[in-house]
Amino acid sequence: MGEFLPQGVDAVGAAFVIAASVLTSGLTAAVGIGGGVLLLAFLSFVIPPEALIPVHAVAQLGSNAGRASLLVRHISVPVILPFLVAAALGVAAGALIVSDLPERVLIAIIGVFVLLTTWTKLPSFPGTGRVALVLGGFFASVLTMLVGATGPFVIAIIRQLCADHVQVVATHAAAMTAQHGLKVVAFTFIGFAFVDYIPLLVAIIAAGFVGTLIGTRLLFKIPEKTLKIALKWTLTVIAAQLVLRAAFFM
Repeated sequence: MGEFLPQGVDAVGAAFVIAASVLTSGLTAAVGIGGGVLLLAFLSFVIPPEALIPVHAVAQLGSNAGRASLLVRHISVPVILPFLVAAALGVAAGALIVSDLPERVLIAIIGVFVLLTTWTKLPSFPGTGRVALVLGGFFASVLTMLVGATGPFVIAIIRQLCADHVQVVATHAAAMTAQHGLKVVAFTFIGFAFVDYIPLLVAIIAAGFVGTLIGTRLLFKIPEKTLKIALKWTLTVIAAQLVLRAAFFM
């Protein structure tokens, strides 16, 4: 198996992130949020820091595309179209910043970001028109190039514009598919060697689709409150570890 893995990733680590992909994709499909941030935190234990955001982008592209395809009839097209424009501009702007960040700074930013999105109330974007959607989408897309998982920010915008929970989950999946797809293009232009990670990424995406199938079936059945409490404390422990790692061990 080792010949199919990128340098610095062993078989145990690969199995860990593949299992994490099932768990986190299922969580997002069921609850609508949280899986991307949690997967990013899990990946940080296995994937080298310089590859963390690009690998996470491909994994999330596969996971969100699968979820969007299963819920396609619930996607709000009037929300997605302006968001796509904002995401393209935001990712392009973020690509100018990301390549200059040292590994320690990147890990610290991710840890702090996870803590903030876990324990602070996200801002409410004023209004329900396209201006608020474009501005919020642009900001989230700049941020995603630095911290990887901006699902909590994006869903804060989309929730105001959708009719029900299922439409929120579906539209959020479409928005994140667009955002992560643009990130993959941006990182390719920057020069990241995705080819080294192809076998691992194929396994992660396939595992994520399995998780999505499971989570989608449970969308109307799982107690959302219980899952959110468990997610909150899991993210807190992992984020604290990231901050400590950046401060003392890198």
